[in-house]
Amino acid sequence: MIQRSRLAARRTRTAWLFLLPSLLVLLVAAAYPLWRTFQLSFYQVSILQFPLQPEWVGFDNYRFLLADPYWRVSLKNTAVFTVVSVALETVLGLGIALAVNARFAGRGLMRTAMLVPWAIPTVVSAQMWRWMYNDVYGVVNDLLLRAHLIAQPLAWLSDPHLALPGVIAVDVWKTTPFMALLLLAGLQSIPDELYEASTVDGASGWQQFWRITLPLLKPALLVALIFRTLDALRVFDVIYVMTGTNPTTMSMSVYARQQLVDFGALGYGSAVSMGIFLIIALFAAAYLVSLRVELD
Repeated sequence: MIQRSRLAARRTRTAWLFLLPSLLVLLVAAAYPLWRTFQLSFYQVSILQFPLQPEWVGFDNYRFLLADPYWRVSLKNTAVFTVVSVALETVLGLGIALAVNARFAGRGLMRTAMLVPWAIPTVVSAQMWRWMYNDVYGVVNDLLLRAHLIAQPLAWLSDPHLALPGVIAVDVWKTTPFMALLLLAGLQSIPDELYEASTVDGASGWQQFWRITLPLLKPALLVALIFRTLDALRVFDVIYVMTGTNPTTMSMSVYARQQLVDFGALGYGSAVSMGIFLIIALFAAAYLVSLRVELD
């Protein structure tokens, strides 16, 4: 018994030794910047003044953040973007995964083709769609006019009612293959014997989906939702490239960048960054708890 405990302790020490380099890198790359951001959030600092002259303001930055109407707008935009995009990507990704998981000729080619939008860098695809949305020479308006679906060209990225839906559509186009890939891995882990047995018992395809596929796919579905929700909450590149700092589409990350870079408000920008960190941490904790309950 004593020998087993010594062996377990030795294995634990060995494991920590192997983890030590990664932990040091994580400490330098993540922990210190986070701590420094937390410190700066209690100061009023402007990068436009050199040398920096930090002035202690306590919780004033956080009080201003809670009352800031632009922060509330960015919070609302991020929430709408996250809920709509993740919901659409999950439904479409599940449909694509089910289709690709079926046995048919050319399945390998279809799996490769569906990853093309996801493989394109976000900045490139966002700029491409920005040109396609252009109200003067954009191909989107041209196609809709030829199909007689609109009477005149639409300013997709300038109209307050169309800008956010247009950006969400681009994100759905790009990220749906990622959801499909994660869900496809979950579908392939379901034994075929279950479907064969249910077919013998007379179950329809719809019944197999609700009674076999969906329940067994829930762990993979929750993992996919965690990844996509956390990624959507910190969205920056697709929005910034397509609409810049337009208040109708500004996300929390775009707002933080505006405060830090455009306005040089290092203290208040750090408070905004800490607000984003807390929101994402709360969502991550909620998802992890739900995932643990689901697996248990």
